[in-house]
Amino acid sequence: MTLKSDLEAVTQQVKEQAPAEVLAAMEAANVKLAATGLVSRALGKGQAMPEFELPDATGKIVRSRDLLAKGPLVISFYRGEWCPYCNLELKALQDRLDQITAKGATLVGISPQTPDHSLSVQQKHSLKFPVLSDANCAVARKFGLVFTLDESLRPIYTAFGINLKTNNGVDTWELPIPATYVVAKSGRIVEAFVDADYRNRLEPETVLEALNQAS
Repeated sequence: MTLKSDLEAVTQQVKEQAPAEVLAAMEAANVKLAATGLVSRALGKGQAMPEFELPDATGKIVRSRDLLAKGPLVISFYRGEWCPYCNLELKALQDRLDQITAKGATLVGISPQTPDHSLSVQQKHSLKFPVLSDANCAVARKFGLVFTLDESLRPIYTAFGINLKTNNGVDTWELPIPATYVVAKSGRIVEAFVDADYRNRLEPETVLEALNQAS
């Protein structure tokens, strides 16, 4: 099984269960987001990663400078614990964590959720890597990943029980486009996966391959 096949299975479940008008609204919002060109403006291969300092699920400050001092860095920007696609990606990365660390790399997850919600993610999925809280999407903004959820989707999210204000601790509808970065010890980005369609994610095997170039 690959991460892609797991993601496709979730998409099929959604198609079978969600009303047609909901599916249409989601597809339209994806097309609209892609048309903004945000993906093309996000940080990519060869560019320098901006430094960051973020709290982990326990409130401890984690600094990118300290992480890079140890070796390469893998960063997974995800939307939140409410997103089944994000949960599958985090689990897939956890399954490859030993292989990632064997290459001398550190893996971190970053979302706009509060530390309490990050802790929930970490415990629910038995994650052994830091899950960091990016208040107001400040770091995601430096990477060029932030967008405002389309108004057509807001009542749908609310109906699904997704309360971004509670999860993120701010009264906005901003989220990061899910993205995965592999960063060399020098701070140079050697792999970047950014897709306006939240259903698409980078395979962990590609992360491992990129780490071979991240010494």
